[in-house]
Amino acid sequence: MNQNAVIRRSWVLKHRPSGAPSAEDFALRDDAVPEPAPGEVVTRTIWLSIDPYMRGRLREQQTYAVAIQIGEVMTGETVGEVIASADPGFAPGDVVVGARGWQTHCLTPGERLVKLDRHGTPLSAYLGVLGMPGATAYRGISEICQPKAGETVVISAASGAVGSVAGQLAKRAGARVVGIAGGAEKCLFVQETLGFDDCVDHRSMDLRRELEACCPNGIDAYFENVGGAVQAAVFDLLNPFARVAMCGMVSQYNEAAFPAGPNLGFVVGKRVLIQGFIVSDKPEKLAEWRALAAPWVTDGSLAYREDVHDGLEEAPQALAGVLGGRNFGKLLVRVGDDPR
Repeated sequence: MNQNAVIRRSWVLKHRPSGAPSAEDFALRDDAVPEPAPGEVVTRTIWLSIDPYMRGRLREQQTYAVAIQIGEVMTGETVGEVIASADPGFAPGDVVVGARGWQTHCLTPGERLVKLDRHGTPLSAYLGVLGMPGATAYRGISEICQPKAGETVVISAASGAVGSVAGQLAKRAGARVVGIAGGAEKCLFVQETLGFDDCVDHRSMDLRRELEACCPNGIDAYFENVGGAVQAAVFDLLNPFARVAMCGMVSQYNEAAFPAGPNLGFVVGKRVLIQGFIVSDKPEKLAEWRALAAPWVTDGSLAYREDVHDGLEEAPQALAGVLGGRNFGKLLVRVGDDPR
């Protein structure tokens, strides 16, 4: 099938943002959908994932991954339908996860793609609860926080894609789980839908006091997604031998220079373990997590929420929203229709 009659639309980086990114930092580019070379697959994008880590890709200096260069297509994981394939493992009509790019059509080596059951779990779940965010929560909780029955675990950004799963896993381990989220609606969702024991609004006039009231026995484990004032309030309440999983620091991603860090002298006296991690360090954990969690998603015992923007044109606005905490659940852009 000749794809050259079809137009591919892509967002490319126009210039590096100063502060919060906006549509002006990107440019829409139209070109022909490419033909796959041997071993390659062309997909029609259905769902595009929007995640906080993307802000780091827009900085000139490299973080733990290569920065997006001016004129390059913005990165982002997708679920898509195969429309052309030169890889014997894939055929038109297959649905796959793993192609990357803010674009309507992606050209990808077949070895990077995973075929999905198009009639099973909702396809969008493979970018959220059964995707990178879910696997991130799984690693941070199981390998670093290691909650035990009777302990108190605190989760920041508790209504988000990662925090919502992390807290539910800590509950499954028998811990008392306290979330931190932005606003009464999110806090109610964290308690009533996700089943956390309590939730504190980080916009509270006295966050430290309210958190202390929810954690009368101190904090044994903390899953960090936010940093800033939230982190400072939590660190004050950490118990001896507490564990801290450093997943993200979204409060400072838009800053030109990172703020001065906290005084960590207490770490020695309290023998606190603080460990940063990146989910891609152990890619095998993703398949392990999907096998474990898929039945929970199917039977409804693992709750999740999605915040959907319609149309590829919404991607820059969606990224600004997730960095500003305006999303409610896993942020996705619906680029195309589900397969028939």
